[in-house]
Amino acid sequence: MRILDLILGRTRLTLTETERAIVLRKGKFSDILTAGEHVLPRRKVEIRTHDLGTPRFQSPYLDALIRTRPDLVAEHLMVVETGADEVKIVNRNGRAHEVITPDHRAVYWTDAGEWSVETVSLAETHEVEAGLAGRLMRSGLTKALTSVEVVEGKVGILSVDGVVTRELAPGTYWSWMLGRKHMVKLVDTRWQTHEVTGQELLTADRVTLRVNLTADYRVTDPMVAVKAVKDYAEALHLAVQLAFRKTLGALTLDALLADKVAVSDEAAAKVWTEMAAIGIEVGEIALKDVILPGEMREILNRVVTAEKEAEANVIRRREETNATRSLLNTAKVM
Repeated sequence: MRILDLILGRTRLTLTETERAIVLRKGKFSDILTAGEHVLPRRKVEIRTHDLGTPRFQSPYLDALIRTRPDLVAEHLMVVETGADEVKIVNRNGRAHEVITPDHRAVYWTDAGEWSVETVSLAETHEVEAGLAGRLMRSGLTKALTSVEVVEGKVGILSVDGVVTRELAPGTYWSWMLGRKHMVKLVDTRWQTHEVTGQELLTADRVTLRVNLTADYRVTDPMVAVKAVKDYAEALHLAVQLAFRKTLGALTLDALLADKVAVSDEAAAKVWTEMAAIGIEVGEIALKDVILPGEMREILNRVVTAEKEAEANVIRRREETNATRSLLNTAKVM
C-alpha cells in the first residue's frame, strides 16, 4: 500500500474523533476532514490539524475561510459575532463556556460539544441579573464583570457615568465593565454620632474656650442626601457648629459651667429643618466637653480654692462658737 501510494503520489492521513484537519490544495481551501483515514495528493497540499480539546477555532486562515468557503464554515464551524451593544454567552454542554464582548467574533468547532448562545442587550442597562451572574461566577467567567456588596444597615446609591440612577437594597450586584463606569456609594442608614471637636468660642463675658460637641443623626432619604450636597456629614458638622456658636455666645462662663448646656430650641429647630431638607434626621445635640485656656484654668482654680477656704473658715468659726457656748452652759450649771 505504501509503495502504491508512493507510485501514485498519494499520502494517507488518519484522524481520531478529537481531531479535524483543514486541507489546502494549490493554496486554496479544499476540504475540512473529520475522523477516519483520508487519502490525499502528496504534492501541492497543505494540511493543518486541529485538536477539538481546544474547541475555539483559531487560525491565520480564518477570515479567508469564512469569505471563500462559507459552505465548509456552515458545516463544521459555529460563528458567534456581537454588535456594539450586546454580549453573547456561549454555552457548551449546558455550561457557560465563554463571554463574547461587544464588537468581537469567535468561531468554534461544532463537533466539540453541544452549543447554545444567549444574547444580552446592553442598550438599556449594563446590570447583570443575579442568575446569570451566578452562572458566570461558577464558570470563572467574571473578567468582564464588576460587583459591589451592600451590607445590612446600608443603602447603595448607584451612579452610571456620573449620573445617579437608583438606590440599591442590601445584597450583591453585578454589572458589565463594558463602556460604562459604574460607581456605588454606600450610605449608612443607622443612628450615628457625629462629633465636632476643638471648636473655639467666645462667651458673653468675652472668655475664649474650646468645646467638643456631639449630635445624633441618621440618613432617612439616601438619594436626597447624596444628590443635595457634596458631603452630608460635613453639612451636619457646619450646622451643629453654627447652632452652638449662637447658643454659647449668649452665655457667660459661669452659666456655661454651672450646668450641662444643650443647644437652644431655636438653634436646634434650625438644624433639624436644614438637615431634613437634605434627608437627614437629627436627634440630640449636646455639649460634650469644655476646655479652658491655661490662664483661665489657674484663675478658676484660685477662685475655687478661695471659696473652699472661706467655707472652711465658716465651719471652723461655727465649731468654735459651739464650743464656747458649751463652755458657757457648763459654767452656768456649776
